Amino acid sequence: MSIQRGDENMTYSTSVVTNTRDLGTAAAAIFVNVRNNDIADTTVLITVIASVDSENFYTAYLSGFVVPPGGYEVMTFNIAGNVAYEVQVFVNKFDAFMAPALVSVYGVDEFGNLVENQGFSPQDLTVIG
Repeated sequence: MSIQRGDENMTYSTSVVTNTRDLGTAAAAIFVNVRNNDIADTTVLITVIASVDSENFYTAYLSGFVVPPGGYEVMTFNIAGNVAYEVQVFVNKFDAFMAPALVSVYGVDEFGNLVENQGFSPQDLTVIG
């Protein structure tokens, strides 16, 4: 993912993630991390879209907040029982000359362990229009 200076608004996506294992769902929760290295506030809107059957998707969570300059926010969302999900993170930067905030998403199992193939560092997320 290449971020160009001057991008004011960015939407990042994990794309649809299959959340299954031999017995039940792989991730019980997901963590969304937002780090603001800028000198201006960053407004963030997180949408978690989920499915219990891989056919019908619904908005499981919708959360908005402001990350102050130099600050960070870690949000936790329960997705146990959903066989697929997608996380979309909209970032609105007030300073058009700075790169958007750093965003990462990680799935964890019921014991708090990272789930293989459900970790998305900033360069792993897809930028969508």
